[in-house]
Amino acid sequence: MAIAKAVYNQNLYPKQLEVQPETNEVTGTSQAELSWRVPVHGTVYGAALNYQEELDVLGNALYEKPYNTPPAAPVLYIKPVNTLTPHLSSVPVPQGEEELQTGAALGIVIGKSATNIEVNAAWDYIDGFTVANDISLPFESFHRPPVKQKARDKFCPIGPWVVAKEEVAHPDDVTIEVFVNGKTRQTATTRNLVRSIPQLLADVTEYMTLYEGDVLLTGTPARPPLVQKGDKVQVKIAQIGTLENTIQ
Repeated sequence: MAIAKAVYNQNLYPKQLEVQPETNEVTGTSQAELSWRVPVHGTVYGAALNYQEELDVLGNALYEKPYNTPPAAPVLYIKPVNTLTPHLSSVPVPQGEEELQTGAALGIVIGKSATNIEVNAAWDYIDGFTVANDISLPFESFHRPPVKQKARDKFCPIGPWVVAKEEVAHPDDVTIEVFVNGKTRQTATTRNLVRSIPQLLADVTEYMTLYEGDVLLTGTPARPPLVQKGDKVQVKIAQIGTLENTIQ
């Protein structure tokens, strides 16, 4: 079992729960008794190109226009509040579109204001970890922030809960899996992050403050699965839990 915080039913603020991350069970209650809500309240930031395989896929294109050179600092974007939606909710396919791109991501939940922090102090600023699906319309270029593709309503399922950082032994080495209709479609590990969790936090807070409740997504693995209406999508992160949503 692990200690987690979640928002559910009529609660407006997170409540502490005992959960089983591998099975998504909650001690002392059944899933049928729970109506999940988004478990975080701050701004959600995503880090693009933070998996080595993503850079490998782009290859020589990183040295050509419009990039010219690989990124020397974190490439960030925002998943605004309209994108947030909880565990077991549905994600709409925009009119005129046929498929969506998944984006399995480990979410770092900030525990206190972080400005210009040192790498070796980064863990002091983390409250816990959650699961996110950074959904977008398919796109190819990272040269400009893909706002139109990533900021659609309900394009950031997140949850079911936030697991306390003490419960995650090695967050820089956890397995991430994506299942579509029960079949494994992607397997990755945070071991392949370009910037580790402490390094990413240090680099980001060098030029901007992260506040309590903010979420920093560590990145999405290369070659994300595509999904269509009717698909059930699950993002499972070891030691944290499984986030499930239906494409509608």
